[in-house]
Amino acid sequence: MTKPGEAKLSYLFQRAKWGRFELKNRVKYGACCVSNYNTRDGHITPRELARTKVIAETGCGMITNQGAYPDPRGEGKAYFRQVAIFDDKFLPQFETIARTIHDNGGVAIQQILHAGRYGGIDLGYCIQPSIVPQTLPHFRSPREITREQIRQTIKEHAEAAARAVKAGFDGTEVTSFMGYLLANFNSRFTNQRTDEYGGSIENRGRFMRELIDAIKQATPDHPLILRLNGAELMDRWGGNSEDECYELMQQAGDSGVDMISVTVGWQEAPDSSIGRDIPPGHWNRLAARAKKLLPKVPIAFGVRLPDPVMANECIRNGEFDFWEVCRPLLADPHMLHKAAEDRLDEVKRCVGSLNCLSRLFRDLPYTCTMNPALGHEIEPEYAITPAAVKKRIMVIGAGPAGMEFAVTSAQRGHHVTVFEKFDRIGGMLTGYAANDLANRADLQSVISYYETMAAKLGIELRLGTSVDPRIVREMLHDFDVAVVATGTTLHRAALPPAEDGRKILDGLDVALGKETVSGTVAVLGGGKVGLTIAESLASRGHPVTIIESQKKLAGDVMPSFKWRHTSWVDELKIASVTGARMSKVTSKGVHVVDGKGEKRIIGADTVIAASPRISNHGLVNDLEWMIDELHVCGDAVLPRGLGPSIHDAYRLGCRI
Repeated sequence: MTKPGEAKLSYLFQRAKWGRFELKNRVKYGACCVSNYNTRDGHITPRELARTKVIAETGCGMITNQGAYPDPRGEGKAYFRQVAIFDDKFLPQFETIARTIHDNGGVAIQQILHAGRYGGIDLGYCIQPSIVPQTLPHFRSPREITREQIRQTIKEHAEAAARAVKAGFDGTEVTSFMGYLLANFNSRFTNQRTDEYGGSIENRGRFMRELIDAIKQATPDHPLILRLNGAELMDRWGGNSEDECYELMQQAGDSGVDMISVTVGWQEAPDSSIGRDIPPGHWNRLAARAKKLLPKVPIAFGVRLPDPVMANECIRNGEFDFWEVCRPLLADPHMLHKAAEDRLDEVKRCVGSLNCLSRLFRDLPYTCTMNPALGHEIEPEYAITPAAVKKRIMVIGAGPAGMEFAVTSAQRGHHVTVFEKFDRIGGMLTGYAANDLANRADLQSVISYYETMAAKLGIELRLGTSVDPRIVREMLHDFDVAVVATGTTLHRAALPPAEDGRKILDGLDVALGKETVSGTVAVLGGGKVGLTIAESLASRGHPVTIIESQKKLAGDVMPSFKWRHTSWVDELKIASVTGARMSKVTSKGVHVVDGKGEKRIIGADTVIAASPRISNHGLVNDLEWMIDELHVCGDAVLPRGLGPSIHDAYRLGCRI
């Protein structure tokens, strides 16, 4: 029987014919790079198999396993714990993955990922078509691949594809996404050869065409997918134009590829492609162009397209054939099932913080801001299970930590009451989201999710209620557990003294619209809160100067998003003084000694303190002798941020 959400999203959930396969819907799980959950020598671990089981159960019609490098030398290896497929010794775990996908009704595809310019992580060098110096210092020195090595590399890809089929996969995929080897040959930036593999776009596409031919010969009865750029975003470095990207897609289509997945960007591209500063749907035009160019070739697409409703409309309008989705299913593996059941309001949305990539680029296993269980699926401690003893729990604070704990513990059967001094939930995130220059709806969706789940789980919200020892004493026997999730407070004792009747505003009050800002502005603190406030005010016409005690701005910003704040500071002409010691605030402005040791006065009509912020855990001592169990979570433990707060609260909710 058709479920209500399937009827509403009928194009997304319609069965689809693809060659000899019939897919149960038009959703392709993207390979999502690699997880870094595996061994240094390329073997798949139980941790990875547990994660794969969750992926197989997402309900996608097609599931692409993460990229495996195909060469025994490791020149294609991009990440410390990337899986390998250059030898039959790796096959048992691949067989388990293919079987798990099939058991859940999915078509299984194995991605082959040779990183090229970004590879050779254990070798100290990388191979690419030409010796083009790295623009990012952490990548390896390049060596030019020879003709003989090209032939060997193509042979290794074909053998890897045959090996994947032998393991039970239905087909294979080769990726050029993010600037890997295939993209290196295709692009004018990294392919400056003068032989038959370089020069004209016809020659630059030769490696791709030979690769397609070799894999098709090695696996004649099994489909091949190519992930190709619709836009490289590498204009600064002399990369391909969009027109050239589509000429290469035409070559791939003419060579008999069975599907093209349209991607955007390289790792070293100076422009954003998948972060939350890119609005959902921004890149849809690239997929529509590919579909118009190659009407007979199935097109998969999902770059910065996290919404199944939008995806359904795109398929209905003929913009692409399959919604390729990865990060939204990392954030909420049940998203597709919730969509089918018309429960999209219960989806934990991917907020585009790129915590996943930030960790990968530092050789760590990836995690997700919104999904604390990602990567811990094998650990029972991370599972939401019925509580052995149902308890009455009071949560003090309705920010992300308090609400994540409330939802998790309520799902286990506890009776939860949340106390919040403000008139709505969300805490500091409410103000942060309201001033964010990126896609505010992403951060606001976090609050909406908690509001929805509180209502559906019967969590009692006592808003506009401050908690102090007197109130707790009046409810002394109403609760078994108290959880302090009161976030942070401005550390006013660490601020410079304000003279001449000057007032230093609390950045949170400014963000929440509780304080009026006029004229020129000095923001004390250049972390993510200070930057967000400064950018918001500058975008509204206020001249802004950020004063930061550290040598650089954005010290607490997610590594993959630092550059975006830097660019906004430049675009909005926000001044900054770093390495600064502040002595006082007077009628003339903020008196500082800058990083060069020079005394300065930063004139400002309004002075706002975004930091330092300290944990607001004063209630802990007050409540210690008043309740059976007392816990602290989120920023009330240590000021950190959204991801650590959610993870901390989830873990606490799983074990109480």
